[in-house]
Amino acid sequence: MTLSLRQTLRLPGSGQKGSHLSGRPNLFTSYDRESRIFATGTQKVVAFIIITVLFLMPFDLPVINQIPLVRFLGDGDYLRPVTTTLVFLIAALGLNLLVGVAGQVSLGHAFFMGVGAYASAFLGGEATSTVYGHGLPIWIWLPGAGITAALVGILIAPIAVRLRGLYLAIVTLGLVFIGIHMGNMDWGRKFAGDPGLGRDFPQMEFALWKGQEPLATAAADGQWLWFDISRAAKTYLVMLVLALVMLVLAKNITRSRTGRALQAIRDRDVAAEVMGIPEFKYKLMAFALSSFFAGIGGALFASLVGKLPAAQWNLFLSVEFVAILLIGGVGTISGTVLGTIFVVLGPRLIEEVTRWLDAQTGSDGPFSFVADAILTDGPGDFGAVSTATQSPGWPMNVFDWNVVIYGLLIIVFLIFEPLGLYGIWLNIKSYFRRWPFSY
Repeated sequence: MTLSLRQTLRLPGSGQKGSHLSGRPNLFTSYDRESRIFATGTQKVVAFIIITVLFLMPFDLPVINQIPLVRFLGDGDYLRPVTTTLVFLIAALGLNLLVGVAGQVSLGHAFFMGVGAYASAFLGGEATSTVYGHGLPIWIWLPGAGITAALVGILIAPIAVRLRGLYLAIVTLGLVFIGIHMGNMDWGRKFAGDPGLGRDFPQMEFALWKGQEPLATAAADGQWLWFDISRAAKTYLVMLVLALVMLVLAKNITRSRTGRALQAIRDRDVAAEVMGIPEFKYKLMAFALSSFFAGIGGALFASLVGKLPAAQWNLFLSVEFVAILLIGGVGTISGTVLGTIFVVLGPRLIEEVTRWLDAQTGSDGPFSFVADAILTDGPGDFGAVSTATQSPGWPMNVFDWNVVIYGLLIIVFLIFEPLGLYGIWLNIKSYFRRWPFSY
């Protein structure tokens, strides 16, 4: 029996409306199918496995031969850096909407994170003789932080949207220094607290109203369901849920009418306006959405750390988010995830590798030569990286070494792989898809 061409290709009208072509998972016959969050069954299965593993990290499940299969990923000191990664991911998603999707250069992301942090402190923090606070519950101060940052973004946007390229970057860069200066002024200290120590930020406690007993708290060890769970694990799970919600929200924005309009403005703003897309309106929306994500991320980061001075929301933090996009892949949700993981967890990995190499120094192991060539423990010892805690100048300490690696990676990705880690992943998939052919 022979099949018709329509049946062979499984085109719409053959009982499989909107399906992708058989054997061609990236070739679609329906825009609705192609624009789904998970376009293929494989993506759904992989996403389900990853999310399941992430939720099982703080628990001793599943157990195989009396060994927790997943728990080792979240043991000890690693759970807090992973939690910080989730918080930074939320803020990075906002910058990706502005820079990657809308094409507007910004170096002021740390400013909007600070606005969200101090809005959360004003709404949810405890008032003292030196700082403001209203003690409102999290379901008010967390959305309030995002909305306040979005409103500030809307106020700044009319000036910013009239600029492009380097001029826009300079304007947003100035916001960072303005924010730090405002936090050190007398009236600014009522929000930010002491310039050197900062102030206490609201904790992760869920109550119906201020002054009432929390229904659930992530600020102390306790028990959820039938599990004894630590404070760090509680905080991690809360941040994981919030990060997943914001991921879905950011993905839906990029594939919506608004997202398509922002991408059209990014690719060719004059042509987009000729087609009927109001440039000012959508750039305003881009700044508001980006600021909203930044405000939420800043509030969560402040709550996670507990106490931050105003100087924490500085240029280096903004550059760190730019590095996330450049290393991960500008304009893509997957690239933002990969870049956040790399930038936030990378320093910890480098620190662990440095400690391991330090242990190999002077031994007869196969890596002792590499350790002796890279590390130094004092004057007279050759090496680029010092194992000392404080090592100004040359040789560099581990912190300076991380900064150098960031700079080198940004240069390498801009020159050789503009799509960053996401582009490398696409190349790997393409290689195995066309294997054994070279074209």
